[in-house]
Amino acid sequence: MNVARALPIRRFDRGGASERAFCQRIARLAVRSLYAELVLYPKPGLVSKIDNGSHADMTAATFMRSLFALRRYFGAIAQAGMDDAPFHVLKQLGIDAEARMLRATYGINTHRGAIFCLGMLCAAIGRCQARNEPLTAQRIGDLLRACWGQALGAHSIDAGAGSHGVDAARRYAASGAREEGAHGFPSVFDVGLLALRRALTAGRGMREARIDALFALMAHISDTNVYHRGGVEGALTVRRQARAFVARGGTGAPDWEARALACHHTFVAARLSPGGAADLLGAVCLVHAVTSG
Repeated sequence: MNVARALPIRRFDRGGASERAFCQRIARLAVRSLYAELVLYPKPGLVSKIDNGSHADMTAATFMRSLFALRRYFGAIAQAGMDDAPFHVLKQLGIDAEARMLRATYGINTHRGAIFCLGMLCAAIGRCQARNEPLTAQRIGDLLRACWGQALGAHSIDAGAGSHGVDAARRYAASGAREEGAHGFPSVFDVGLLALRRALTAGRGMREARIDALFALMAHISDTNVYHRGGVEGALTVRRQARAFVARGGTGAPDWEARALACHHTFVAARLSPGGAADLLGAVCLVHAVTSG
């Protein structure tokens, strides 16, 4: 399943067929981006079509059911972004999408972080399009912060209990998805997307570029999923291994695949799963699909 090429900038009548078509295409790109993350391999500790990584409670089929349940959400939140909806509207769309995900997966959290991250990006993309602005990474990030940054900041502080990510963030002072969102997802634009584009510029393929982006994210972010499973020592293991992979040249090194597989086996043995980095990789894939020429 290949991610579609960059979206053209179109002028259209508000509320018309062109607007609906645009939102539907954004939804397809979001789902395809999460599918691209799912099928990527080797992907340390994470579920793929090859194996279940560090997870005993979910498989690739679980993720596919989740993706099917989320396909309309991404179009709806892109439309809400076009309409300049306030944050509480976007938040409710995400809450409803999470409920559909949990019904589809029988209570397993496959995409909670992705619902938040890719959802907000879809809203910002919709806002760009409504304002007839260029669909560039810079403008998407700028509008995300300008339109909803203050509310996202408050959201990151007002984090109720009820998720492993929130609990880990409190226990270990890890930043997690909420703080990323409060700052406009800088790791997506300044870390993951940069690594992906650098690999493509060097002549490597999309698979290698996504691997590089994932390891760059693992080396950089404070992943509450990792803290929940492995505590401080687990988080240090993930960061050390990812940084070593990047320092050796990432997928530019001749033995990159063997090194990535060894990292995968290490993470599985320790039950480590960098799910936060995986969610951000899906976001990187989405921004790249929308903005690449």
